[in-house]
Amino acid sequence: MQTLERAPDAVGTQALAGLIPTGPAVAVLIPCYNEASTVAAVVTAFREALPGAAVYVYDNNSTDGTFEAAHAAGALVRRERRQGKGHVVRRMFADIEADVYLLVDGDMTYDAASAPGLVRKLVEEELDFVNGSRVSHAAGAYRPGHRLGNVVLTSLVRTAFGRAFTDMLSGYKVFSRRYVKSFPAMSGGFEIETELTVHALELRMPCSEMATPYGDRPEGSSSKLHTLRDGWRILMLIVRLVKDERPLTFFGIAGLVFAVSGLAFGASVILEFAETGYVPRLPTAMLSVGLVLVGTLGCFSGIILDTVTKARQEAKRIAYLSVPRLHRN
Repeated sequence: MQTLERAPDAVGTQALAGLIPTGPAVAVLIPCYNEASTVAAVVTAFREALPGAAVYVYDNNSTDGTFEAAHAAGALVRRERRQGKGHVVRRMFADIEADVYLLVDGDMTYDAASAPGLVRKLVEEELDFVNGSRVSHAAGAYRPGHRLGNVVLTSLVRTAFGRAFTDMLSGYKVFSRRYVKSFPAMSGGFEIETELTVHALELRMPCSEMATPYGDRPEGSSSKLHTLRDGWRILMLIVRLVKDERPLTFFGIAGLVFAVSGLAFGASVILEFAETGYVPRLPTAMLSVGLVLVGTLGCFSGIILDTVTKARQEAKRIAYLSVPRLHRN
């Protein structure tokens, strides 16, 4: 992954012309739930920053007039009835056809002026994923609980998958078509941000990160992210992804813990048997044997599942490569 660099404050979309013969078809994707106070300004800002792009707003059962506000601002507005950001992103990726996809939240905290720089970086460097890392000096923009959770969860992903971005949970991301059309989108809520990152890392896609300004939410707008609840869901997603994508590590470590525990319980029983020829503590002996058997089964399960996972990853890689990459001149 490349070194984090700061996005230009403004890069004209005309500069994107000529990168590929007819210019990239760019889609701006804005998932929204009760963002009537900000969505019109977000749509307007991104239409100005990327005048050639199609701006889509997917309303997720809002009750405050988000759909009408987005429509009045000139967005292409659609509905997704299944509640949760993950469901909205899945629907967007399935429905919309483009060369470049820019995903951003509708709360007006992300800098629209950075959008041309993010898109240009993706196209010029022939990447599949560019993450917009949040940079904020405003005290209220990024709550301490969210910041700490982001650091902890990002570190876990780095430990499990070897690489990570500095701001894994950012809602500002740019994707190529081959990324979008190969993404399985299994998450239902805010944990989708983690799944988006792991998908790029797991398939070893060419990806990068760019710093972008991050501001306070406007008055009247409130975050839909709950630190503890959504942090727990993200943590459970990371555990599931490690189990699914690194089964040898997951089951191997668990099996080793069980086996070592069994040997620790059984050591005294073995010594007593060696000295007396009897097994006076039968329950302890049975527990020890059971733990060692479970540990052994765990290790062998990890080996078998690792073989299956490699075959599945190869299939995912083939599906990813089956989509033509975005060419530039």
